[in-house]
Amino acid sequence: MSLKTAKDLTAGTAGGIAQVLVGQPFDIVKVRMQTSAKGTYNGMMHCAGGILKNEGPLAFYKGTLTPLLGIGVCVSIQFGVIEYMKRFFASQNVRNGIGGPGGHGLSGDQLLLSGIAAGVANGFVSGPVEHIRIRLQTQKVKNFPYNGPFDAIKKIYSAHGIGGIFKGQGVTFLREATGYGVYFLAYEKLIQREIAKKGIRRDQINPINAVVYGAAAGYALWAVIYPIDMIKSRMQTDGFSPETGRKYKNALDCVRQVWRADGIRAFGRGLGPTLIRSPFANGATFLGFEMANRILNPS
Repeated sequence: MSLKTAKDLTAGTAGGIAQVLVGQPFDIVKVRMQTSAKGTYNGMMHCAGGILKNEGPLAFYKGTLTPLLGIGVCVSIQFGVIEYMKRFFASQNVRNGIGGPGGHGLSGDQLLLSGIAAGVANGFVSGPVEHIRIRLQTQKVKNFPYNGPFDAIKKIYSAHGIGGIFKGQGVTFLREATGYGVYFLAYEKLIQREIAKKGIRRDQINPINAVVYGAAAGYALWAVIYPIDMIKSRMQTDGFSPETGRKYKNALDCVRQVWRADGIRAFGRGLGPTLIRSPFANGATFLGFEMANRILNPS
């Protein structure tokens, strides 16, 4: 591993930790709303109020250990791959005499492909991490089959093997590739615009702008992937077999059943907390990455 890649991974980890600490309370509300039956909650505040009343304030950080460890790794992978791909395409641009100084003016197609690569790489970790987190987030006070993430991993693996740990993985890959292609395309294009407009280096961009651009990229991501994310959540809270209450044969069957039962509105259930969470979590992610990158790579 090159020193540059190691620094990218470290900076990505800082961004991932910031994302989890800021976004976790919103995420548990989103997951509860996504996976509940129609009519369970009247809205985001009703759901949040029920969690607070029945489970206490610490419930908003239920299952946090898994994403804190896992999302740190996931975001590290995302940024490690996106930065590697950016350098790869920049070197191609230099050879072809395009892309400006150092070939760093990447095209939209190059940024999209870089983001897709980051998303697919990320999916190998985010799939099982989110599966375990969602299992912990949705278990009720009166029925606690898992005593934490490691207990959940042990029990699921013992009963269902590696396939149980990676439940919902196909739809996870679809979500990650689609979402992160758009996510990094939006962020990097905004960064390019800022650099060109002001004639500055990347490390001279105001940190507040990194937050704003990260928030915008987050909205772009969720605008594209929310229905896919909803199906992923349903798949990852479904039973493991017909004997354990499995409702869906596969992702397409899940789409058909949700559509028949609840209509198109079901695919947007839980969107409110996601839209509120997104600017804070994604702004914190890119701020954490950019600031860590400046510390690790002083001018």
